[in-house]
Amino acid sequence: MKFFIDTANLDEIKEAYALGILDGVTTNPSLMAKEGIKGQDNIIAHYKAICDIVEDNVSAEVIATDFEGMIKEGENLASISPKIVVKIPMIKDGIKAIKYLSGKGIRTNCTLIFSAGQALLAAKAGATYVSPFIGRLDDINQDGTELIAQIVHIFDNYQLQTQVLAASIRHTMHLITCAEIGSHVATCPLKVITGLLNHPLTDSGLSKFLEDYKKSQS
Repeated sequence: MKFFIDTANLDEIKEAYALGILDGVTTNPSLMAKEGIKGQDNIIAHYKAICDIVEDNVSAEVIATDFEGMIKEGENLASISPKIVVKIPMIKDGIKAIKYLSGKGIRTNCTLIFSAGQALLAAKAGATYVSPFIGRLDDINQDGTELIAQIVHIFDNYQLQTQVLAASIRHTMHLITCAEIGSHVATCPLKVITGLLNHPLTDSGLSKFLEDYKKSQS
């Protein structure tokens, strides 16, 4: 499973990359705003800075919601770097834009997926990734990981090339469950990735090893 980090914070991206496990980055307007990135020129420069850190797969989201606007923005974003994947919302014109951009060889990530039917439409249109938001489904008492399993199953049935990118991951159990059910990618905050490092038995075991080593040296 690929690990993407869901952030626009350059220090967090660098930290995740330094671990040696980072496969990509996902961003959105909210994450950009959180980092104080305002204005189109500054946003473009920030995407370039992200692309300078990672090897591939930097999802950059369009703001427009009409076909022509999404096409224009998508082509502009794709021109920043070959590493850019254009994020397109799951709306009618978004599906049309995915079809157009994929036909031009531009990779796309269909975002705000909340049903298997939406994921299937995006895959049929040629999306590189579909992003089901599992945490937001959990918020309305629906098991988001069940949707991941359903989409993976459908895509496997027909050998669809579109990859399932589990998004809105809130904690480590989300991440492990997505891995168990075959999600191709998971995008999450840095704290979720680093949370996989932690186990009390590892801590106590290391402490015991060090304690015994000190005794052997005295």
